[in-house]
Amino acid sequence: MYCTTSRLTYYEVRTISQLAALLVTILVFVFVVDTRYRLLPHSIHTANFLHHPGLVITDVTLTTCSTANPFSSCDLDPEVWYRIEKDLYLGERWLSSAYLHVRRKKEEELSTTDKIVMDIRVGRLDPSTSEKSQGKQNDRWESRPGGIWLLRTSKRSESDSGGAITAVDVLFGADAVEPRPGWSITQTPLLLQTASDLHVARLTLRHGQPRTEKKYSPPRVRKDGTFKILQASDLHLSTGVGACRDALDEHGEIHGKCEADPRTLDFLERILDDEKPDLVVLGGDQVNGDTAPDVQSAIFKFTQLFIERNIPYAAIFGNHDDEGKRHTHLSRQEQMSLMSTLPHSLSQAGPPEVDGVGNYVVEILAPAPSQHSAITLYLLDSHSYSPDEAKFRGYDWIRPNQIQWFRDTARALKANNDKYSHIHIDMAFIHIPLPEYTTEGNVVAGGEWREPSTAPGFNSGFYEALKEQGVVSVGCGHDHVNDFCALRPLSTTSESDRLGPWMCYAGGSGFGGYAGYGGFHRRLRVWEVDTNAGRVYTWTRVQCCGDDINKRFNELMIVDGGRVVAAEH
Repeated sequence: MYCTTSRLTYYEVRTISQLAALLVTILVFVFVVDTRYRLLPHSIHTANFLHHPGLVITDVTLTTCSTANPFSSCDLDPEVWYRIEKDLYLGERWLSSAYLHVRRKKEEELSTTDKIVMDIRVGRLDPSTSEKSQGKQNDRWESRPGGIWLLRTSKRSESDSGGAITAVDVLFGADAVEPRPGWSITQTPLLLQTASDLHVARLTLRHGQPRTEKKYSPPRVRKDGTFKILQASDLHLSTGVGACRDALDEHGEIHGKCEADPRTLDFLERILDDEKPDLVVLGGDQVNGDTAPDVQSAIFKFTQLFIERNIPYAAIFGNHDDEGKRHTHLSRQEQMSLMSTLPHSLSQAGPPEVDGVGNYVVEILAPAPSQHSAITLYLLDSHSYSPDEAKFRGYDWIRPNQIQWFRDTARALKANNDKYSHIHIDMAFIHIPLPEYTTEGNVVAGGEWREPSTAPGFNSGFYEALKEQGVVSVGCGHDHVNDFCALRPLSTTSESDRLGPWMCYAGGSGFGGYAGYGGFHRRLRVWEVDTNAGRVYTWTRVQCCGDDINKRFNELMIVDGGRVVAAEH
């Protein structure tokens, strides 16, 4: 079989080349002119919106269901709707549940028929009714179950205006607050058929795309060489206002009902404004798991106080933070993930291979422009209840791999810390006290021993590791009505042996936790480090008795020249 090929002449090639060049010229001209003077829908989208990647909300609805009615369902098509996994009744309504659902799309996937949610209101009446009476534009609001009203637009350009709603969440309680940047909470709760004692559900909305994460500077010692830490332990906050336990009045008497969380937060707020700490250490049991079915709402209440004052804070957990109903509570890991995303939070989960959540270090830098660490804080998870109740009743202990992590970390930091021109100070914070807090022969100062210690029955040796690495103090919570500091005597007469570390209770600060041993007002512990002299002072602040709230109690100097010293009042 034969085949033949044809060859183009010179003139044919030249003609095709000219046609191709002409076609390219036309395409370039059309592209330039069209993009300058007439943007096509696709061009609008790719050119102007991709710098704001993310989702916009196109619809919101609410479903209710009952296990008594097999035909009711709280599920919608998952290909279309995203369900916010919070039962709006918080599991407290027998047989009934309710859930919020949102439709969301990526901006580049919006079609010409999609509408973008620009605002959400909650109420019984169409919001346009009141707006019309006030002379405002009568926009068309769309009704949804639960008293939800949506204002939607089909203008795709609005998705990039900063006014479009890009996220929806639910918080609970009449006292719910929203500390996240760019978010706002609706004042009117969802209109649900709930009993009066149930926690009201409130929508919270984010307009515009997530703000670029702000990089916060690490904490620094003040120019005068001082650094102040406020230790707040056992806040025991709830979802909603909570109920007081053992709430004493100015005369030391216990009276009837009172709202716990407002009193706790007011006390904390007053001390923050008076002491003006450089850092807050949250010492565990921030949340009372049994009374906080929505932990997120409880966490937001205390973090807002620090965020609005630009105070960095670091948290560890106690035995109550992650208690509660399994289907509503957040695990330690989930709580730490939430807190680590909030402004000014220094909280970290710590190495995943180490037992617990919240084993980490906070370095306090020397005054600018120095990049040396002046103070190192070691924060560790002391867990919850004994893993071997039959042999060691009560509470858990610092585990061997946590102690090894601490030793390895301290040794790794030592070489650099030794280069600091002043005296470097190491401190530690846990929730459950160490067994050494209550051993015979301790020198007790700066407070009172009001209740038996609930330290773990097993001694894992963490105190000796702290002493070995030169840590000068360890602060704990857990036993609410103890507020003393204790010092172990020297075990030898050798001059190479050193006192310490001091072991100090913070005292319970929350009205949602017990305080019933002979009368006890809530309190907070303050630590002040003077890096110029290598000194550490500590005292307590008490929610009590008129002017006494403005006083320091039980002030001690526990470190001088970088060495632990016996307390001088």
